[in-house]
Amino acid sequence: MSMSSHPIAPAHVQAIAPYQAGKPIEELAREFGLDPARIIKLASNENPLGCSERVREALREAVGDLHGRYPDANGFDLKAVIAARHEVPAQWVTLGNGSNDLLELASLAFLDDGTSAVYAQHAFVVYRLATQARGARHVMVPARDYGHDLEAMAEAIVDDTRLVFIANPNNPTGTHNPADRIEAFLERVRVRHGERVVVLLDEAYDDYLDPAERFDSAQWVRRYPNLIVTRTLSKAYGLAALRVGYALAQTDVTDLLNRVRQPFNVNALAQLAARVALADQDFLRRTYEINRAGREQLSRAFTKLGLEFVPSHANFVLVRVGDAARVNRALLERGVIVRSVDGDGLPEHLRVSVGLPEENDRFVQALTEILVA
Repeated sequence: MSMSSHPIAPAHVQAIAPYQAGKPIEELAREFGLDPARIIKLASNENPLGCSERVREALREAVGDLHGRYPDANGFDLKAVIAARHEVPAQWVTLGNGSNDLLELASLAFLDDGTSAVYAQHAFVVYRLATQARGARHVMVPARDYGHDLEAMAEAIVDDTRLVFIANPNNPTGTHNPADRIEAFLERVRVRHGERVVVLLDEAYDDYLDPAERFDSAQWVRRYPNLIVTRTLSKAYGLAALRVGYALAQTDVTDLLNRVRQPFNVNALAQLAARVALADQDFLRRTYEINRAGREQLSRAFTKLGLEFVPSHANFVLVRVGDAARVNRALLERGVIVRSVDGDGLPEHLRVSVGLPEENDRFVQALTEILVA
């Protein structure tokens, strides 16, 4: 029997378009017969440095001492580190299998088929996927200059709205709303809707902001009981392979997130790596500096090529190349993996992660060859 005529799953589940991750190096090597060692991947916003040497050493020691027991389901030691870092109670911390897990937990806790979620056009695709998986109604607010139009998003909140997603900086566009605009939005939601509407502030790329742009959003968590702030260690800390993130929220919201959280969702090695990584601020500063220089390197190259790009506050740059499908295919043939964002409503653009200087050069050289051919 066909799935369409005799559905075995709800219609809202069948309508989900599965998340498409960046193409792995090994897959491209097989597809085009390329040497994996010559392929560069600038598609998934990973840290080109990997993780810090302190983390590597801690993991090497821990692997030899694995005892086959489950990890600490509540992540006591890691929560203590995070709580001290943000000066909040440990009871306000929820651990996630990456921050994607936390986005799903929020949708599980607050959405169903009688509610709606508000998010921005060109925002992180998981907001759309999580909303769809719950059968909730989508309220996608048109972007302003590729970023979040917070005033329009506030106006889009209606009686059935239970969750608002805000990415700051935003993926895949790299835009950023300053702290005063975010705070004004939070206050407007509080005055109009009280605690009925939960706001999730996704700060996955916060560590890449210039120091003058940063704000300790834990201060907002203390003031707004309806706020969830999510962070990831996959990006700046280089722990993408281990999948660990966390959320900050007041007790009542945190309790709800933990009711829908899978037991043991963050493994023991990930918890250990996260504790060590959060303590290695020298590595974080090095990551920031390399990213800032690489972002400028790419921006200069795009300007020289006469390409429109969105000034980025993250570890990638969104660039308009015209026939993005053709350019992307030609880059793959040359062993360079970037990210198509056609599914984000940007068919003429590519998202390019910042790599090491030599990787950025390889990409620019390949792109130049393709565009001038």
